[in-house]
Amino acid sequence: MHQALFISHGSPALVISDHPARDFLIELGQRLPRPRGALVVSAHFETPGVTLGSAAAPATLHDFYGFPEALYQMRYPAPGMPDTARDLSTSLQAAGIDVSLDDERPLDHGIWSPLSLVWPKAEVPLLPVSVPMALTSREQLETARQLGDFARDHDLWLIGSGAATHNLGDRRPEGTPPDAWAQTFHDWASEVAERGDLAVLADWQRQAPHARHAHPTPEHFLPLLMVVGAMQGEPLHALHQSFSFGNLSMLTLASQALAAQWQAAA
Repeated sequence: MHQALFISHGSPALVISDHPARDFLIELGQRLPRPRGALVVSAHFETPGVTLGSAAAPATLHDFYGFPEALYQMRYPAPGMPDTARDLSTSLQAAGIDVSLDDERPLDHGIWSPLSLVWPKAEVPLLPVSVPMALTSREQLETARQLGDFARDHDLWLIGSGAATHNLGDRRPEGTPPDAWAQTFHDWASEVAERGDLAVLADWQRQAPHARHAHPTPEHFLPLLMVVGAMQGEPLHALHQSFSFGNLSMLTLASQALAAQWQAAA
């Protein structure tokens, strides 16, 4: 049974902002059981191929500029999973996927920012997984399938942290309703995830409405693609839908197992 989440992580300042997505992420950690560990595919960990963070005690990376000083003082000391990273590397290589280990990789804000709201005590071990930018969409989906199988077989969660829409040049003042292009792409992404439509995802840059405008660069969409790919056709259900800065989607999706637990704890 897959236990998977896709989280649109928004601005680093979400952790200190008054926003429905922040309230949701706090509630998510309160309503769902804590996993024994999680693989986290982050939009802010870009590499040509697949790289796994294998640090035993990863540092907190403040990979952003011009934000309130309080954010730069934050630390998220979640333990790493070096042994699991090595096991996952072996598994991926056996499937014909090139992979490397980075034993100094810190937790970027795509990981610690949302998860500090979900698990504020930083007690859940985390294994950062890069978005493999040089792979084709089909290769990314195959990598995702292997990640999903490994997570399921080792009783781990698979989490993708990105954004359902991510055009920072088209932000609006906070509280502004989303433009039509943002709402349309957000709805498309949610529907494709609900259908588990891997064929459409493999060609998303041509088939998705407003794809190039919603994602001028693909790194924030790839965690969503890889979580849907990991599900191998099983649906992902929307747990939260809102927008930040007008056009920045804060969509969160969950596998059937986690969605059922979310509803049962309501």
